[in-house]
Amino acid sequence: MSRALPKYDKRRVAFIGGAAAVALSGTAIAGFALAGETSGSGGTNARTLAGPGTITCPDVTSRLPDVPASARAEVDSNLAQLNTQIQEANKRLVDTVGQGGPNFVQNAILGPLEDKRVAALNRIETAIGRAAAKPEGLEAFAACQLDADGGAGAGEAGAGAGAEASAGAGAGADEGGAGAGAGADEGGAGAGEGGAGEAGNAGAGTIDCPDVASRLPAVPASAQAEVDRNLGQLDTQIQEANKRLVDTVGQGGPNFVQNAILGPLEDKRVAAINRIATAIGRTAERPAGLDSLAACTLTK
Repeated sequence: MSRALPKYDKRRVAFIGGAAAVALSGTAIAGFALAGETSGSGGTNARTLAGPGTITCPDVTSRLPDVPASARAEVDSNLAQLNTQIQEANKRLVDTVGQGGPNFVQNAILGPLEDKRVAALNRIETAIGRAAAKPEGLEAFAACQLDADGGAGAGEAGAGAGAEASAGAGAGADEGGAGAGAGADEGGAGAGEGGAGEAGNAGAGTIDCPDVASRLPAVPASAQAEVDRNLGQLDTQIQEANKRLVDTVGQGGPNFVQNAILGPLEDKRVAAINRIATAIGRTAERPAGLDSLAACTLTK
């Protein structure tokens, strides 16, 4: 009896120790899952769960010149939108863990985020430029990166809470002048975009976009070069989207094409179409409603 008791005690100790180890493991897992939850109500830092990492973007607020009082509300609205875009991208990063191939984060999250940031930065430049010297080169702060260590993403300090609701107001005018020469890297790629959606793998489908050139009024001679440049950019955007469509066949979930290709394409088209409208509006009546031609569809 005296020898059996120690064995019983050893078994009991081993059992209790194992249960404690399981409990501690559960606590560690729970702590890991909660470690990266969004923490502040101020919204200046966008964080995600530590596992998928965190998207970090350059701070824009600190790079701005003095903002005229007449432009402050619009600038704050777009700074708030930049912050919201980071938060939405970080949420998508968490929601899509394990999806897609090696380029999924770039194609489905970072790429679309950069496109949205370019549009917001152009609106900020334009808003300031209406009452002061227009800042140039803010697009250099559009690209973001994935911090795999889960570091805090840079937010846009000073952005007004809730301003996103008004960020898109007057979007038709916001891009005014923002893209003068923005399409220069397209090498003046031909006027018109008819048939541009014909590229692409038949198996993946083809992206079709409304023709913009045929919907334009008479273009003043002084605006022709800029209009042609942006029409060429619309062409190039469709070709690039069709190429991405082929390159990413089989990646992502059911909303991959919309989130990673069609959505970013529409953002780019809105910016180019607004530049066209602005170029015409400098010397003639500005065409209205061209934004309705920005959305594209996938045909199989």
